Amino acid sequence: MPVALLALAIAAFGIGTTEFVMMGLLPEVATDMDVTISAAGGYISLYALGVVVGAPLLTVAGMRVRRKTMLLSMLGLFIVGNLLSAFAPTHLSLLGARFIAGLPHGTFFGIGAVVAASLVSRDKRGRAISMMFVGLTVANIIGVPLGTLLGQAINWRWTFGFVALIGAAALIAVGALVPRQAKPTEASLRGEMTAFKRPQVWLAFAVVVFGFGAMFSFYSYIKPLLIQVSGYTPVGATVLLALFGTGMTLGTVIGGRLADHSPMRTLYGFLTALAIVLMMFTFTAESTVLVAANVFLVGLTGFAAIPSIQARILDQAKEAPSLGSASIQSTFNIANSLGAYLGGLVIAAGFGLIAPSWVGAILALVGLAFAVLSGRLDRVGRAGGTTATTEVHGRHTAPARGGAEPVDAGRGPGDRTG
Repeated sequence: MPVALLALAIAAFGIGTTEFVMMGLLPEVATDMDVTISAAGGYISLYALGVVVGAPLLTVAGMRVRRKTMLLSMLGLFIVGNLLSAFAPTHLSLLGARFIAGLPHGTFFGIGAVVAASLVSRDKRGRAISMMFVGLTVANIIGVPLGTLLGQAINWRWTFGFVALIGAAALIAVGALVPRQAKPTEASLRGEMTAFKRPQVWLAFAVVVFGFGAMFSFYSYIKPLLIQVSGYTPVGATVLLALFGTGMTLGTVIGGRLADHSPMRTLYGFLTALAIVLMMFTFTAESTVLVAANVFLVGLTGFAAIPSIQARILDQAKEAPSLGSASIQSTFNIANSLGAYLGGLVIAAGFGLIAPSWVGAILALVGLAFAVLSGRLDRVGRAGGTTATTEVHGRHTAPARGGAEPVDAGRGPGDRTG
């Protein structure tokens, strides 16, 4: 795999750390800012809002800019947002700083996925995308625990200063290792929006909202479940969160390899598996050993389908690969909010801390239904000779029209490397 993927993974590590570390530091930040825990929850919500807003707007604003330049610009904005967080003097200023830190998230991952896919041959595209996202999952194993410990031992502001340093290292790595990307010459807002007229694009978004909302329904309440139901100490629960991150990392790597052979079958398989392992908490939650294995399996199955859905959107939104890929990141944050909201509803209704896993199982099955519908539309399109994508001998390729060569959705108009 190209060394440039390492630079993208370093950036993903920093972004993943700043996204999730606030959850571990919330009590300390709330105390320092003299606000309640519920008010401090806005630091998480405003980051997510920044992702949702920034992904489409910044991608469209930079659609005529070289992709490498956009990656560097997003990292610069990421550094600024984290430095502002580190030095924020008031509650409102920290809310604004977290919003700014979230703005480049979706655009970086969206464009980064396109660049990663363009660096390798088509049959290795899923693995290349997964290598970038491994940085995000490793953040949950190393970055978030270390950032939490740093904030608790010294001060939470040092954590965001440290994340800004990671961003600076990523900026240098991307600048040095990612090949020069040609300036897009045919990009237009009308052309970019054309892709969003396809039902398949919206079905891909629906798979993300429900399929990945399933994992967030469970993950949002994992710590109280482990402490109050499974009997873990707070320190033990933190260790299991690292185990969850290990499952995410392994799942991303496995999912990337499988996505190169058959992205749709990979989606079907892992969404089904996710529903099953979420249901298993009914039987494992009260066992310290079995619940640990169950937590690992949720991490593995929950993230294994990400390379497939990224590859899927690159194929289905060929005219707007960057915008489509960035919009997926916005959709992930909608999934996060939906899952957390529905999980909270069943807890508030008195169904207990295991109930969110059942909500997640139902959401995973809904996501699977949308994936199956999308696959059926592919088959109907092939029968009529109008499909946007086909799977030939296990490989996902765009069909040629009029004798033309297959389209490489990983490269935009005029893009080249080197």
